[in-house]
Amino acid sequence: MMRRILFWLMAGALIFSFLLSGCNEEEKEKTEIPKTEGQQTEIQEDTEESEETIMKVQIEDQVFTAELEKNPGAEAFAELLKEGPVTIQMNDYAGFEKVGSLGKSLPTRNRQTTTQPGDIVLYNGDQIVVFYGSNSWSYTRLARIQDLTGWEKALGNGSVEVTFCAE
Repeated sequence: MMRRILFWLMAGALIFSFLLSGCNEEEKEKTEIPKTEGQQTEIQEDTEESEETIMKVQIEDQVFTAELEKNPGAEAFAELLKEGPVTIQMNDYAGFEKVGSLGKSLPTRNRQTTTQPGDIVLYNGDQIVVFYGSNSWSYTRLARIQDLTGWEKALGNGSVEVTFCAE
């Protein structure tokens, strides 16, 4: 009789443990599904972020292509360019940059930055600065010229008119 009771207790315990392990597997599957969906969402977001926004920069008869940054200032500048080309009279400053007034303020996300030739930045929210040299200051990055061939020569000495337009 004791053997039978022990047998049924062990059989019951075994069945009970199988049932419990089945519940745990189901919960694991539930946990893994959202994780997979989350990973897919991250991949989609990365793909969206990797899309470049391009603008054209014209100085006299030379046209350069620039890739816009991903920040509120650059996005606002891109929206402004969708309304039409923006032409700015730019003056030389310190032998490494040209500066000109945009005529309106854009959102800033200033960071201490060491610029390089081809960088296009926002200064004080309403000044566009294009670099043919290097400088360290707090700017909001807007864009970067992709191919610098002829860039410094096009900017020349003194003042220059620069036209920015959406591609």
